[in-house]
Amino acid sequence: MTESRLAAQFAFLNEADKLKSVQRGTTLHDGSRHENSGEHSWHIALYALVMAEHAARPVNIDRVIRMLLIHDLVEIDAGDAPIHGDHDPAEQARREQRAADRLFALLPADQGRELRALWEEFEGAETDDAVFARAIDRVQPVMSNLESGGRSWIDHAVTPEQLDSRVGVKVRRGAPAVWEHLRARIEAWFGRD
Repeated sequence: MTESRLAAQFAFLNEADKLKSVQRGTTLHDGSRHENSGEHSWHIALYALVMAEHAARPVNIDRVIRMLLIHDLVEIDAGDAPIHGDHDPAEQARREQRAADRLFALLPADQGRELRALWEEFEGAETDDAVFARAIDRVQPVMSNLESGGRSWIDHAVTPEQLDSRVGVKVRRGAPAVWEHLRARIEAWFGRD
């Protein structure tokens, strides 16, 4: 039993390594290259740890970090769909569900069910933990854009209104003080000449 459990866990972890090969639309803060989804997952877990005190409602930070560490695993199969990119959200959701079916099935059944439920909770964004996790998932790319000179905003011709409707709404819901802080910097960036 232990050997088969370990084999399944290592199979999952080996598959998860592929997340490091999924390129995102967001660059590193220095603008030198695009980040990968593995880097993004680590960075937003750190963001959540540091910013938990700003959650709109009390959260269990351990659960939030667990969500953030697994939330993008589906991109191994489904790829990254940038929030400002041109893609069909319904088709992307179908691809992600199929990816979740495959990836979480690699684990021992009890662990697979537990992580799948956590992923589904993140996707549903109804619990306080998931609302905050999704807010933080949106914060890190904003900071990367502010630090890199707006690289992906320029690439996708993002307007302040689009940023507010695609990002601000989610961040305000889970971490309103964080959005208020970012909004001043965003307005300054878009108002520059």
